[in-house]
Amino acid sequence: MKQNLALLSGPIAFGAAAFLLTGTFQQSSALALSCALWMALWWIFRPVSIYVTAFIPIIVNSLFNLIPMNHVISQYFSEIAVLLLGSDLICLTWTTTGLDKRISVRALCSIGTSMKSQIFVWFLASTALSVFLPNVVVAAIFCPIAVAMLHFTGEKDISTSQTAIPILLAIGWGSGIGGFGSPIGSSANLVAVSYLEKLTGHEFMYFDWVIRFLPVLILIFLMNLLFLLFLPCPVRSLPGTKGYFRSMYKSFGPMKRGERIGLILFIAATLLSFLRPLFATYLPAMKPAYVFLFLGMLMFFLKDEKGNPMLTWKYAESHAMWGMIALFASGLALGKLVIETGAIKELSLLIAALHLSPGLPVMAMACLFACFMSEISSNTASASISIPVVIGITSSLSLNPIPYILGTIAAANCAYILPISTRAIPIGYGLSASAQIRYGTVLSLLTVILITLLCTAFMAFVPLFSEL
Repeated sequence: MKQNLALLSGPIAFGAAAFLLTGTFQQSSALALSCALWMALWWIFRPVSIYVTAFIPIIVNSLFNLIPMNHVISQYFSEIAVLLLGSDLICLTWTTTGLDKRISVRALCSIGTSMKSQIFVWFLASTALSVFLPNVVVAAIFCPIAVAMLHFTGEKDISTSQTAIPILLAIGWGSGIGGFGSPIGSSANLVAVSYLEKLTGHEFMYFDWVIRFLPVLILIFLMNLLFLLFLPCPVRSLPGTKGYFRSMYKSFGPMKRGERIGLILFIAATLLSFLRPLFATYLPAMKPAYVFLFLGMLMFFLKDEKGNPMLTWKYAESHAMWGMIALFASGLALGKLVIETGAIKELSLLIAALHLSPGLPVMAMACLFACFMSEISSNTASASISIPVVIGITSSLSLNPIPYILGTIAAANCAYILPISTRAIPIGYGLSASAQIRYGTVLSLLTVILITLLCTAFMAFVPLFSEL
């Protein structure tokens, strides 16, 4: 009975929401928003695999013809899906060569076995690296390393492991919040820069961005870190000691040819993604997604120390994380539905009609709207939609839009709940979706409150925050 109720919760909620929203919204917009509710409920109650839920946008669009179907289908093998596939192909060789064990033991030697140390290091590294690299790349780099380490310490089933939850959440959430630390950390930031330059009439420099957002990022990082450290965990430390793992690492001996190839290509893909500005003029189409795929494809041709291919298609076909790619794509597809049906435009008009007071109410609205948009689409889509709405509202109230735009872009990079966009990657590696939704809901509310209060205070007491 419980399973049947969970299964029916999605379609029933979809129908009820569509009925209740029609009138306030156009029918197509109401159906698109109802689709988001259906997916959220199935991700929470899991009557079917979370990867099955990922295909609901296709089913809903085929039934109701909300937008051109190719706009939905194309999201399931988008550029980011290519990046995830390429990264997966490289990392599959870690298991076949034993590199995963070597990296796991090395990580345990360096970080230590304390859970607090593990959470801190993974969260710090994910946040810091995502300041410079795309969030998806960072999550794709760290998740397989962390999962390999957890497997090595005895956590064989990541989906049921309570120990894995804070570590994988630290990677997923850190990869997200670090994005607004620099203009290149997220494509959403470039949307904000474009609007800021139009408003001010001059170039918005890298330094200008950092001095405004770094204090906000540090405070959000600290609050998020405290939240992660206080999550329930069954153990205080992972099995073993640093000395034990050091002796084990020595027992592995020198790296074999297959291990070296797997490690070198992974590092090369990461570095080429980071150094793309150096060769973008000569290879304009060679974006990080295609760098990872190109180097991943090489695994089918390169040979290990025994003369065997590093990767065979039979192994790749049965071990590649196709579900993770579909899960990530579902967020992009859902975003297409809610944007192209006009649901978000209608929602923004409702917000504009609230006649909010200047200061804290407008800042709170801007941050909440941006965060909500990031949860059901991507931070880029969120920025593209939220910033014009905020500019329109501030213009109608004769307010300086700049501090509200800065608050909006910070909130757009702080989404924690649904397995959409970067947050789908840890779940693809086994993190419980319901755990992420449960803990993410609390942290999302806390973070939005913090951003709202910080940006309102900076607007009032830090002139730099309101001037460019």
